[in-house]
Amino acid sequence: MKSWLIILGAAITVLNYAAHSAAEKKVVCYHGSWSVYRPGDGKFEIEYIDPNLCTHVIYAFVGLQYNDDVRIMDSWNEIDKGGFQRFNDLRKRNPSLKTLVAIGGWNEGSASYSSVVNDASRRAAFVNNIVKFVGEYGFDGFDLDWEYPAQRGGAATDKNAFSLLLRELRTEFDKHGYLLSAAVASAAASASLSYDISELGKYLDFINVMTYDLHGPWDPVTGHNAPLYAGSNDDGLTVDAAIQYWINQGAPREKIILGIGTYGRTFTLTSSSQCIMGAPANGAGNSGPYTREGGTLGYNEICEEQSTWMEVWDDQQKVPYACKGNQWVGYDNVKSTLYK
Repeated sequence: MKSWLIILGAAITVLNYAAHSAAEKKVVCYHGSWSVYRPGDGKFEIEYIDPNLCTHVIYAFVGLQYNDDVRIMDSWNEIDKGGFQRFNDLRKRNPSLKTLVAIGGWNEGSASYSSVVNDASRRAAFVNNIVKFVGEYGFDGFDLDWEYPAQRGGAATDKNAFSLLLRELRTEFDKHGYLLSAAVASAAASASLSYDISELGKYLDFINVMTYDLHGPWDPVTGHNAPLYAGSNDDGLTVDAAIQYWINQGAPREKIILGIGTYGRTFTLTSSSQCIMGAPANGAGNSGPYTREGGTLGYNEICEEQSTWMEVWDDQQKVPYACKGNQWVGYDNVKSTLYK
């Protein structure tokens, strides 16, 4: 999950696709630690998190050190300001809540992880360092967000090596009762390169499928960030197709978490008269006052502006989008989330 995509205010919520019973269902939320630096009303402190909305919360991100150790990305925020401790203290307000910390993200890339996991001795050191880190800072578990094995500078052998890493982490985590999860590419074209999916299902407690960023301003025409189903002129990159692929490849249904981003993808329309899916576009839409990233609007920014935009419901794809002048944004709302 790209670092500027995860929570554009608080958390990306991901929901169990299927579970054996209501008691087992999970609502997993990612907290983007950098949101504390956003200006004005966009600033988001750990204490703003409602610990009763999620069953699991994940602190994003830590990184990888040169010596195969876990790297704290912002020591002032995480240690001096007590970010890790304050995050884990959310359990005082909800003792059933589970806290995890995520390593990686889009900006971390792939090459450094690839070099570690393909060397058995370095992989063993990395596993031990992760176990130590989780215990030292009091988390309930660890989330791997390597984007992506065998891609973006990684090696073809990453696919198998990632499974080995998970197996070795599972062995050590079981000694301590820690949770193990991973954020994974959703679409078949990407996931098939990176994962032995049936193996992942053996070792992970749950699998966070990143069913968003399926379309965006890198495309020449408008398309929704996360359409549930394909439209008549769509390319088949949909949430449903991704989840069905993971199931068909052997991922246990009860471990699949369907990702829902609390942000929208924006475009600048070639013609402001074409407020439709598939309209010609000239790149990214304008940046918002909080996220300050062209092509993206946080849900908080969308909510503030929604009354001045024209909202359209696409009944084929089961998602909304909205237009204002030459600006176009596709996002999720309550209705689309309920469908998902």
